[in-house]
Amino acid sequence: MARPARIDRSRLLAEALAIADERGLEALTMAAVAERLGVTPMALYRHVAGRADLLDGLVELLLTEFAPPPAGLPWSECLGVLAANIRASARRHPSVFPLLLQRPATTPDARRTRDAVYAALREAGVPEGRVPLVERLVSTAVLGFAVSEAAGRFREHSRRQLDADFDILQAMLARFIRAEAATGSPG
Repeated sequence: MARPARIDRSRLLAEALAIADERGLEALTMAAVAERLGVTPMALYRHVAGRADLLDGLVELLLTEFAPPPAGLPWSECLGVLAANIRASARRHPSVFPLLLQRPATTPDARRTRDAVYAALREAGVPEGRVPLVERLVSTAVLGFAVSEAAGRFREHSRRQLDADFDILQAMLARFIRAEAATGSPG
């Protein structure tokens, strides 16, 4: 009879995120995760292929730690909910969050957030061939703001000022999306 598994992928990723939150990404090693879980490093390879896969799993956690926007929201509200959730995730995980600017969403769960943005852009009327480009630009703007805020770049500004700045950014992005929908080119 096989011995029951002591860990699973979700527990492994949760502990990896905790290590990275506490000590930074540079401290995140397979050995550190194994030690935290009380297993040998080899036991981790049943759940992740290596450190790169572990980092992809962290991207997945960052993109799925919040509920998706409720169905039926207008595209602009859907994108607003996603942007607010991303920003909140950056504040919770400031040392890990920059991974979203370094690694693409590769796991099926991680791609769900990108797919939600794609769906909102299609609903806004962005031509199908332009959806990936518009998503990259919009996501990079939101991620860049969130990383800058979480990393302390804006520390001299109050939370109220940052909220107002983020509202302006979202309004600018909405105008860009509407222009894309109307003309199929940047506006």
